[in-house]
Amino acid sequence: MTKIGIILGSTRPGRNGEAVARWVLDVATKRGDAEYELVDLLDYKLPHLDEALPPSMGQYSQPHTQEWARKIASFDGFIMVTPEYNHSTSGVLKNAIDYLFAEWNNKAVGFVSYGAMGGARAVEHLRLVAGELQMADVRAQVGLSLFHDFENFSVLKPGDHQVDALGATLDQVLAWSKALAPLRAA
Repeated sequence: MTKIGIILGSTRPGRNGEAVARWVLDVATKRGDAEYELVDLLDYKLPHLDEALPPSMGQYSQPHTQEWARKIASFDGFIMVTPEYNHSTSGVLKNAIDYLFAEWNNKAVGFVSYGAMGGARAVEHLRLVAGELQMADVRAQVGLSLFHDFENFSVLKPGDHQVDALGATLDQVLAWSKALAPLRAA
């Protein structure tokens, strides 16, 4: 069965991302079309990139990098849940992405973002990064507005249209993950 990792891209105390990621996981697992797993960056203690060699060489020396590489390698595709901080993604998510290279290659990625503008600018930055990592970023995405999809800017209450957008995102990530399987096997 296809395995999709839902990466929670915030470690901030009081983060909205945990509720968002759990919502994505809940909606996704009810579909029964893939194996979905929440990957919380709080569980991976990745300091600022501390590998001497570039990730493209695949020669990871740090135990935390090796553990992270095994986890990411185990998936066929991803949903990245990202906040928008200062017109971009979180530093912790970017750092986690930068640790690896081949483990991201030939995998699909979709985005669920949140922020004052729905996190759209964070996703645009992540799309550029995904291209460099030879990931297929899907067109559909979810952009949750702190003004409309959260009560008091902290309690997630997504509208029905957001459930539909998440369904479309999951459909595309799953289709592309399956389509890229021969490239990952090569």
